Amino acid sequence: MTSYTLPDIWENPSQMGGAWGGLNQPTAGSRFEQHLPKGEKTFQLYSLGTPNGIKATIMLEELKELGLKADYDLYKIAIGEGDQFGSDFVSINPNSKIPALLDQESQTRVFESSSILLYLAEKFQVLLPKTLTEKTEVLNWLFWQTGAAPFLGGGFGHFFHYAPEKLEYPINRFAMEAKRQLDLLDKELAKKPYIAGEDYSIADIAIWSWYGRLAQDNIWDKAGIFLDVKSYKHLQAWTEKIAQRPAVQRGLNANYKEIK
Repeated sequence: MTSYTLPDIWENPSQMGGAWGGLNQPTAGSRFEQHLPKGEKTFQLYSLGTPNGIKATIMLEELKELGLKADYDLYKIAIGEGDQFGSDFVSINPNSKIPALLDQESQTRVFESSSILLYLAEKFQVLLPKTLTEKTEVLNWLFWQTGAAPFLGGGFGHFFHYAPEKLEYPINRFAMEAKRQLDLLDKELAKKPYIAGEDYSIADIAIWSWYGRLAQDNIWDKAGIFLDVKSYKHLQAWTEKIAQRPAVQRGLNANYKEIK
């Protein structure tokens, strides 16, 4: 095991290593001037086909499937190249994470994937129940996903797939939590057709985009095998049911326009 002595005050290392080490900095804000294109459609979505990114494209396609006017222009933010740190993108999302949405009808910026889901559900009054009790159950699971996914992506996914070396302690720590989350979903989905009850909702979109894709072993190479995702039968059934939705398939295969 590599030894490490904690300094009294942390300092940014000159070399981080790993897939994203060269991009990470301990400061926020834009790093360069940027001009993001804007189309004529109501929604301008700046994103990429990551688990968080596909939430937004799936949601917009679900709205279109319902016959609602949810046309959007979709632009690729190449996070591996640092597009998210450009001045125009930061003006929409000061946290420099995809996806980011601009509603040109109301000139509203929306960032954080779950906030985008909630904003669109409320704007169009769909995929979110009207009664307080049922709406709260959807929001329970939407916020669960928001809080749980960092353990999955930033924790398990990072140390399993992206870190420059495989370290037993963090992999065990986050694999344990990932398995607990998968078991939780499997137990819940044994009792109901969708995560918040009888109806498909924005909570399903949010959770499927991470945990459904993991159940399909479509996030990190062989992570599904490592976590034995096939053993979660109820999660697998729910995953496949949502995967068959036409809007979900279109959201996954959305065409991203280049920004440069």
